Amino acid sequence: MMEAATEKQKSKLERKQEVFLRKKVSLFRAVSLLIGTIIGSGIFISPKGVLDNSGSIGASLVIWVLCGIISMLGALSYAELGTSIKKSGGHYIYLKETLGPFPAFLRLWSEFIIIRPALTAVVSLSFGRYIVEPFFAPCPAPALAVKLITAVGVSLVVFINSWSVNWTARIQIILTFSKLVALGLIIVPGMMALAQGRTENFQNAFNSSSVPLAKLPLAFYSGMFAYSGWFYMNFVAEEIINPERTIPLAIISSLVIVTVLYLLVNVAYYTILTAEEVMASVAVAVTFADRTLESFSSVIQILVALSCLGAITGGLFSSSRVFFVASRENQWPTIFSMIHIRRHTPLPAVILIYPLVLLMICIGDLYALLNLNSFPRWLFMGLVTFGLIRHRYKEPDLHRPFKVPMIIPGLFSTMCLFIVVTSLYADPVSTGMGCALMLSGVPVYYLMMNRYRGPVWCRKAIYLVTVKLQILFEVVQQEIVTC
Repeated sequence: MMEAATEKQKSKLERKQEVFLRKKVSLFRAVSLLIGTIIGSGIFISPKGVLDNSGSIGASLVIWVLCGIISMLGALSYAELGTSIKKSGGHYIYLKETLGPFPAFLRLWSEFIIIRPALTAVVSLSFGRYIVEPFFAPCPAPALAVKLITAVGVSLVVFINSWSVNWTARIQIILTFSKLVALGLIIVPGMMALAQGRTENFQNAFNSSSVPLAKLPLAFYSGMFAYSGWFYMNFVAEEIINPERTIPLAIISSLVIVTVLYLLVNVAYYTILTAEEVMASVAVAVTFADRTLESFSSVIQILVALSCLGAITGGLFSSSRVFFVASRENQWPTIFSMIHIRRHTPLPAVILIYPLVLLMICIGDLYALLNLNSFPRWLFMGLVTFGLIRHRYKEPDLHRPFKVPMIIPGLFSTMCLFIVVTSLYADPVSTGMGCALMLSGVPVYYLMMNRYRGPVWCRKAIYLVTVKLQILFEVVQQEIVTC
């Protein structure tokens, strides 16, 4: 009996020392990750973009609701994919399993060169601006100071994600709470003013003569940017406790909460501020706080900065798993499928996009970066849900713990592709650049697929570099299969 107990303890100790990604994401952590990632800088900077491209307060509120509905259609589709295809990797792995390796690699390439660096830079610059501006008010903050603080914030997030999964999850919960407090400080004064009869800004809210139809896709881009993040739970599926239950519950509940909060926040904005004041504001939340909180307005700026930091943390935590999985699937260099021997984090995958993020922070144009990454991002999300439809017919006997009506992925795919096509007309320069950068992955795909068939000296060089990096980062291949 004693020998059996000793053997059991020894087995547990050996498993504890083995290198693999642990299941540490509970339902509470999953909801915190999603809400904390969705609510970033979007609700604090996107209202201006939505209003500018929709033409009226009423149309902008409708677009906010429609963006929530579109996101819910996508979330339901991704919940089915996440419970039937149980690998981490999100968009990438679903494209690979349903449509094949080529579109999956193009999504991976876009994630590396456009989507993740651009999105991280947009949110990070918002963080830097909200941190720095109180020290220079009423003058505008120097661009260099904003970029330096932004770089420090990104570096901190990269360090935390590299250090510990547990610490990342705990910090994310704290930052999610700060987001909800920030939204509460906007919603409560706005609703109080509305209850007191301040409805003058909603008079003639729908001015159809001023709705710029050609710009509506860009209004949806701005709104959907604020909702982006509902799919991040699928990126870390292998680290979720009881994924068949956790993924659908976390995704659906998080989106319902966020949609209601976003609508209330926008109503609060327009109760206090006119459309012209929203358009003239560099930071809508700060302008709102100056009117309602007066001397305590700096509190909003700090909370919004923490909100942005939470979005960066959750985004990096999730996206690093895409590169980890792609490397494991032999579509990305081997080093990125390795895990730190003590920290049990995918260290090389975490730091991969760090240099590109710093480069885009130097560029610093928020709306240009937003439009640049939107084309490939929504194109591939439409393809993922189209792949779900194809997968239903391709694998009819596959166990699907959570299943949605076929019309849901069909509607989401159609909406995504419609927005992508019309955006080429609305902003051909930015979307064209995004398309070109995406297609630059075509030759890279063939090089990556044939990297082990080249000359001997080339293969030896790749092996040598991999070994040197492995020693430098103290990483090894995972020792237990988690998918």
